[in-house]
Amino acid sequence: MRAAAARYGTAGSLVLTALVATPAGSASGSPPSPEMSGTTVAAQRAEAAGIRWGACAEAEGLPPSVRCGTVSVPLDYARPEGKQIKLTVSRAKATGKAAKRAVGRQGALVYNPGGPGASGTYFPLVGALPEWKRIAAAYDLVGYAPRGVDRSARLSCQDPKRFGKAPSQAPTHPDASYKRERVARAKAYARGCADRNPGLRHYTSLNNARDLEVLRAALGERRLTFMGASYGTYFGAVYATLFPSHVRRMVFDSAVNPDPTQVWYGNNLEQSLAFERRWADFRTWVAKHDKTYHLGKTPEAVQRSYEKVRAELAHEPAGGKVGPGQLQGAFLQAGYYDDYWPMRASALSAYLKGDPKPLIEQAAPEPRAAAENENGNAVYTAVECNDAPWPTDFETWDRDNSRLARVAPFETWDNAWMNLPCAYWPAPRQRPVDVRTAPGELPPTLILAAERDAATPYEGALELNRRLSGSALVTEENAGTHGIAGGPNKCVNAHFEAYLLEGRLPVRHASCAPHKEPAPSSGARAAELPRER
Repeated sequence: MRAAAARYGTAGSLVLTALVATPAGSASGSPPSPEMSGTTVAAQRAEAAGIRWGACAEAEGLPPSVRCGTVSVPLDYARPEGKQIKLTVSRAKATGKAAKRAVGRQGALVYNPGGPGASGTYFPLVGALPEWKRIAAAYDLVGYAPRGVDRSARLSCQDPKRFGKAPSQAPTHPDASYKRERVARAKAYARGCADRNPGLRHYTSLNNARDLEVLRAALGERRLTFMGASYGTYFGAVYATLFPSHVRRMVFDSAVNPDPTQVWYGNNLEQSLAFERRWADFRTWVAKHDKTYHLGKTPEAVQRSYEKVRAELAHEPAGGKVGPGQLQGAFLQAGYYDDYWPMRASALSAYLKGDPKPLIEQAAPEPRAAAENENGNAVYTAVECNDAPWPTDFETWDRDNSRLARVAPFETWDNAWMNLPCAYWPAPRQRPVDVRTAPGELPPTLILAAERDAATPYEGALELNRRLSGSALVTEENAGTHGIAGGPNKCVNAHFEAYLLEGRLPVRHASCAPHKEPAPSSGARAAELPRER
């Protein structure tokens, strides 16, 4: 889930497509919906076919140790014999030798990194990291590109060359003229999505959960072991609601709030508010290291330095490519991951000293990534717009975001513009799934959350914990990195390993001290880590 927003607005009047799916194993006695019956048909077909593993396509950029294949799923689960789409799947087999393993082989661990719109095909590579080696010894590490992503029935809503034009403005308090321009762009983008994608309405979280069930069957797994991060926690929770008896173990890392009244308009407003808190954390850290960066001895002084750079870029973009919009995008990443803090602070400091190169290197768009970024944005928009009702009048968006921007200016309007096509979406909307399981219906699951996570605010983890009976929550206190499994916190990793390798959970809620803050560095051109949304 991308920088999204609070839960203050009133949804506009929308025609909804009712959720018609009876959870597997439910005692309702009602006949299964066409979509549920279609999922059963597709899963049986996939189980019989399996996956033919071979060399990965060059486009995946994966080493020979990782093998790839495809799984066919129906575009429309109500018509399982109709149009099929192929999902790209990657796998690295468990590395441990059966005779030497203390925990034994435990099947496939399927991973989704979130988005919507992110691909997990790189996931098998994490097995080489020290924090993942014990898990990689026990599990086949399986990643995949969800429907719409990359070569899995790729979605596109506009020419990638027109997507993310730079330099751009990003006013924190936009005037009426700028708002009219962005409304027009949102309407055009929504039309482009519909015109370029005839099956647009089938790209939903419900279908992502159904696809996961088909993938489970294709892998030959009787029950699914799954790890979802960010948005991956949401459709993973939808899967747990629909197919609780098919779950073996599930890890929800940095959980989206699944409350149907918050999906997705409210979630996005709350996210903007949380990013303001995390932006304050970053400025506090920079002020603490003023001897290194000379950006100000207080968070307020650091803010003034940032605003000075922002104003100069509005007047003269750095390298002709980095305007206020690109600056904001680069520093938004620092809200997701604190390991970006030193390089971002260094780039800001260098710019104010007359050297714009580090900022250009870190913030300028990469032309080679344009197609990937456009595709990711298209999938994000399609899924979130299809999933739930959104206000259909701009007056509601204007009221809610103007109010929020008074206290949380850093991300609020940029977030609103990203989601505004949903106000003018041409496809029918669904009613969000009421994620919940009854006692004993679902095996115990693990929720991991950082207390100051901005992308998925902590309340989401608490809400998911309440809704999934028997789940346990591990909190990294006073920390805000988005996605904490297999990271630098040994306490978190101990809980993570104990659950995946032995099925052990804390009683209900465990706490871990925060990982260490990053050390200051004057190296403004440090290599950046590849990140998913």
